[in-house]
Amino acid sequence: MTQTLEYQSNAIVELMGVRPTERDAEWLRNALQQAIMVEVATIGPYASGLWSIEQRQGPVYDAIRAVMFDEMTHMGLVCNMLTTIGGNPVIADASVVPKYEHPLPGGVRPELIVFLEGLNKASVEMFSEIERPDDPVAQFETFTTIGAFYTAIEEAFEAHSHLITGARQIDYSLAHHGQGNNIVPLDSIEKVRAAIEVIKEQGEGTSASPENPFPGKPGEPAHFYVFRELFHGRKLIKVSESPDVWDFTGDAVPLPPAHPMGRVPEGGWANDPTNAPTPEIRETLDAFNTEFSSMLRALERAWRADDPNAGKSEVGAAVGHMFKMGPLARSLMVQQLPDGGGKTYGPEFLYVE
Repeated sequence: MTQTLEYQSNAIVELMGVRPTERDAEWLRNALQQAIMVEVATIGPYASGLWSIEQRQGPVYDAIRAVMFDEMTHMGLVCNMLTTIGGNPVIADASVVPKYEHPLPGGVRPELIVFLEGLNKASVEMFSEIERPDDPVAQFETFTTIGAFYTAIEEAFEAHSHLITGARQIDYSLAHHGQGNNIVPLDSIEKVRAAIEVIKEQGEGTSASPENPFPGKPGEPAHFYVFRELFHGRKLIKVSESPDVWDFTGDAVPLPPAHPMGRVPEGGWANDPTNAPTPEIRETLDAFNTEFSSMLRALERAWRADDPNAGKSEVGAAVGHMFKMGPLARSLMVQQLPDGGGKTYGPEFLYVE
């Protein structure tokens, strides 16, 4: 099976269509590359929502920030999965970086359009749809999900555990952001299983409970339920037992005041003639895109390095670029769009050489 290095493709759908008995080493490498692309795709939307919050504190700010760090950990764990079987993550390439407004890569959820916008009801609903489990405890629909894709990856690892070598592994602690938030070396099938469990259950919870089994704080919901609480404006609580029934009828969870960042047009603000940025705003947009691209290049170098210390240093550099992106994004979010609709600019997350 030829590797598909295109963000806009049906690669995940095609991978899921391969019979389990035919999912070989090449299938597994291709699947892990697609999983990396999915994890990277979440950073832009979640970060835009986080950075739009006016006060950098409070329960909603903390919850979204925790989810963002979880997603960065997930990406790191998947990169370790790919390198431990001899693959090379492709992260800093125009063909694989996220495209907004577009579906997630690989065709995994073609009906879900992922966009960049400030924190509001529409954006938190989109966040929750990204994280949607196969069988939510407080919903009744069933969809093919990212979690199902990770289950297929785990099954392929079980069938090909002999491929695990422990090569080019990054060991980077993010434990101060919650349990499970360490990028750990994966040199055995047991460690791969544990990493996939973290990725799936932090995002979706378990089939019996909406709680995150690897929380930053006790009782913290999995990502899907964090975002559904924001959408409904109420905490998710257990309303009856035997069987357990959950509903969004708990304490109020109001959205905090946020800058009204407008939805970024496909390809960036230059593609919206009405809201074409001034040279000053363009300079800030370009500075943000440069930091974003530098972050991706540092991450790619990290998992190409033979020396684990050099790789860890590159991850640290990537985190540094991420922290520089926040102030640039916030400075854009106080700049009104020219169309007079009351919205503001926001970061584009465009890859630049």
